[in-house]
Amino acid sequence: MKNPENNPISTEIKEDGSFNRQTNRFITPFGNKEGDLPVEKGRYRLLWSAVCPWAHRSVIVRKVLGLEDVISLGTASPMRPKLPHVDWEFSLDDGNLDPILKIRYMSEIYLKTDPTYQGRPTVPVIVDIKEKKVVNNDYFKLTNYLENDWKPYHKDNAPELYPESLRQEISNLNDVIFNEVNNGVYKCGFAQSQEAYEEAYDVLFTRLDKLEEHLGERRFLFGDFITDSDVRLYATLIRFDVAYYSAFKTNRNRIVDFHHLWGYLRDLYQTPGFGDTTDFHAIKVHYHLSNHIGSNDHKGENILPKGPDLSGLLSDHGRQALSKHKSKFLII
Repeated sequence: MKNPENNPISTEIKEDGSFNRQTNRFITPFGNKEGDLPVEKGRYRLLWSAVCPWAHRSVIVRKVLGLEDVISLGTASPMRPKLPHVDWEFSLDDGNLDPILKIRYMSEIYLKTDPTYQGRPTVPVIVDIKEKKVVNNDYFKLTNYLENDWKPYHKDNAPELYPESLRQEISNLNDVIFNEVNNGVYKCGFAQSQEAYEEAYDVLFTRLDKLEEHLGERRFLFGDFITDSDVRLYATLIRFDVAYYSAFKTNRNRIVDFHHLWGYLRDLYQTPGFGDTTDFHAIKVHYHLSNHIGSNDHKGENILPKGPDLSGLLSDHGRQALSKHKSKFLII
């Protein structure tokens, strides 16, 4: 199937109609080696939108580790104007400008950094405030940088989200979660052939079924404690019933229909840094009122869904009973 000319992901659709996400352009790591980005308090700004799962997980980790006063935060609107390409806009700020970077559109900072940049201006993105340039938009590794390289600035008693003893296992699981769940819902929603959609759909729910079984015996993915993998899975699960189930046609089951996944999601939602950084209104506006695949020229007749009922997220999850389980993750 041919893509509409105004489709911003047209270059990411393969011949068979499947979605193949663009690679990240700015991937210089943080660290102490020559060529690494220096770890420095107050130097960087994290740009995000509350609708984006990749960005959300970075904001969760930033808060859980106590980095709010170390790396500032700029928030783009859930609605995306078409200029003529779909962009992120800082219309939530006074004067429609990010107060620190003085930009209106995300593409401005990308093009200031690289005038030849032709990809989508994605979030999350780390901007060097001194240089007013993008330094890293590697959403796949960003939380790991915050967990490891920014450790000197972690708050007292900050949790170990990426412990060295489990690092390889966490990374292996993260690959599975990304390909089959995080990006899996997008492979369903952005597919442009029936075959590509159904293949992605089957992979997604096969993995959710395995996670449901696994979480019937463990409170979190690796046992008694939250890790980077839990953050990554949460960012998709919390959007599932509100957005993906209908907007992306991932409609075999809702998360509320899975006994253990639903309890696990409630457990995380009630954990500081998770639920208090989750903006359901923004998520619904983005996925239901703006056509973020093509243009977002919505008209007055578009209606924001009233449901689903989210009050159950605050109900007792009872998953503390599983906290005695210490085994490692073995279902990959």
